[in-house]
Amino acid sequence: MANSQRKMIVFPSKNELSEAMAEYTANLSAKFIKEKGLFTVVLSGGDLIDWLCKLVQPPYIDSIEWSKWHVFWVDERVCSWDDPDSNYKLAMDGFLSKVPIPNKNIYAIDKNSSTDGNAEHCAALYEECLRNLVKENIIPISKKTGYPEFDLQLLGMGPDGHMASLFPNHPQINEKTKWVTHITDSPKPPPKRITFTLPVINSALYNLMAICDASPAKSVAEIMKHNNASLPSAHLSAQVENVWYLDQAAASML
Repeated sequence: MANSQRKMIVFPSKNELSEAMAEYTANLSAKFIKEKGLFTVVLSGGDLIDWLCKLVQPPYIDSIEWSKWHVFWVDERVCSWDDPDSNYKLAMDGFLSKVPIPNKNIYAIDKNSSTDGNAEHCAALYEECLRNLVKENIIPISKKTGYPEFDLQLLGMGPDGHMASLFPNHPQINEKTKWVTHITDSPKPPPKRITFTLPVINSALYNLMAICDASPAKSVAEIMKHNNASLPSAHLSAQVENVWYLDQAAASML
């Protein structure tokens, strides 16, 4: 159903990887805005926001139709918006505050519930937000998968092979009913998080997995050489393209 075939590109450095990610994102933005008048993009946390820095520079800053973007998070930490752990804060500080995307098109975790710390409620509210956007024709439901269909997701992988907040040896990766689920015992702090479920992640048209540095190199090799199914990132697919961007260090054990 989905295109599970991975396409892998290794770049000499993070700088070249950032350049390529900006070009890839800008090209898809132009394609989808031309086809349907908007572009849905899903962000993750970690170093990914730093690698998006090229988008806020010429030629992209002036050529992208930012007003047509709709921005989501594949996962989020259950904390206040101004907490240093917040993926929302990370993206706002490093990227979103530098581009003219309308605030109404930025779909963050519920502000009050995330401050209260109720992970289960936050997940339910984020799923409700997505379902309302389906009704408003912002997000289509995929005819192939039956799940929401985002245009592009920009993902990262931890040294343990986790993606989003789907961790090895945790049950969230098996969730198929919900679009958004929660975790209260994340092995990586903070423990409370919400995350897209695997079927939603794999329902995206384009998934770009960006990985840099040596710490994830062992998991990269386990996935690329042995398709180690105990690692959540090994389950990544996409409807059109599942592309992995690595720097030399991340690819060093291949």
